Amino acid sequence: MDRRTVLKSFALAALMAGSQMGTASAADTIKIGEINSYTSLPAFTLPYRSGWQLALDEINAAGGINGKKLEVISRDDGGKPGDAVTAANELVSRENVSVLFGTFFSHIGLAVSDFANQRKIVFVAAEPLTDALTMEKGNRYTFRLRPGTYMQAAMLVDQAAKLPAKTWATVAPNYEYGQVAVKVFKELMSAKRPDIKWVDEQWPAMGKIDGGATVQALARAEPEAIFNVTFGADLTKFIREGNTRGLFKNRSVVSLLTGEPEYLDPLGDETPSGWIVSGYPWEQIKTPEHEAFLKAYKAKFNDYPRLGSVVGYNTMKAVAEMIRKAGSVDTDKLIAAGEGLKIDSPLGPITFRAEDHQSTMGGYIGKTAMKDGKGMMVDWHYANGADYLPALAEVAKARPKN
Repeated sequence: MDRRTVLKSFALAALMAGSQMGTASAADTIKIGEINSYTSLPAFTLPYRSGWQLALDEINAAGGINGKKLEVISRDDGGKPGDAVTAANELVSRENVSVLFGTFFSHIGLAVSDFANQRKIVFVAAEPLTDALTMEKGNRYTFRLRPGTYMQAAMLVDQAAKLPAKTWATVAPNYEYGQVAVKVFKELMSAKRPDIKWVDEQWPAMGKIDGGATVQALARAEPEAIFNVTFGADLTKFIREGNTRGLFKNRSVVSLLTGEPEYLDPLGDETPSGWIVSGYPWEQIKTPEHEAFLKAYKAKFNDYPRLGSVVGYNTMKAVAEMIRKAGSVDTDKLIAAGEGLKIDSPLGPITFRAEDHQSTMGGYIGKTAMKDGKGMMVDWHYANGADYLPALAEVAKARPKN
């Protein structure tokens, strides 16, 4: 055998070895696709990413799932439904992922859910809140972790209905989430308090609120209470103008999401006091499950968790447990495993209901207050999501048969 033949033999052997190593590596890994609005909403989605990364590390450090490590292939949707669907298609067609999870905005969650339905792949929606995701536009391939708009509104209505106010106004971003939140809140409040009147609605464009004009319009209507759904930069502008113009003086406000650190932290000393809010008082939760999560999160990221961190953590755990329970990545087996799936979480046990694939993850309801120049939640309690799920009769009526 001459030198050239020997080298060719070594090269062929190396190539075959490399190929076998690659095959073995792929065979030992389960690929999962993840999509979110990282560049358009970094303040919200980066803590979420830290959450699922922590859970992924814990799962793989414990040996993975069914003898295989999990690999998450992540994509940025840029805050655009079309880009999210393109990313989902690339993850399924090119990367051969077995499950999709993620998304923040409701309209993007709906777009990916529709893709999942068409391509027959399981999608676990992390943060989209629209009820359509599990009701009118629900499908057998889509599951949702976070409590939807109906559930969160119902948690707030329990407290709002106790207020003496009889005239109410609403302000919400004019898109899917805001429209649904106002509709549900008004329906639930009117059912509990038929004596109240709705005197005004304000619908600023999402991300483009004119704080002064919105506050002036609400003030002219003279409601005794306001239901707010604005968030992010719009919320900051609304509160700043409201504080300046005295809108909130001697007036009750009930507000979705405002107690989450994602929203309270940017407000700082502008945080209004006494608002009834949903949120996440992370520094005050002393359950063993949450303290273990908090310790691990701080150790890994040298930071404190936001609500998105918990959502990302729980979503990754849910996907992993679904695969473990199914014993494979076969789509029909994953769906069967997801229906009734139970997981432990930093907020307590969570179950995915079989009828609509909605989880029982709950939320914290309390009031806003100021301490040392920072906003915080006080007088809070944990509302178990199982107590606020839509009635099964409503689910059956709204959800398509598939």
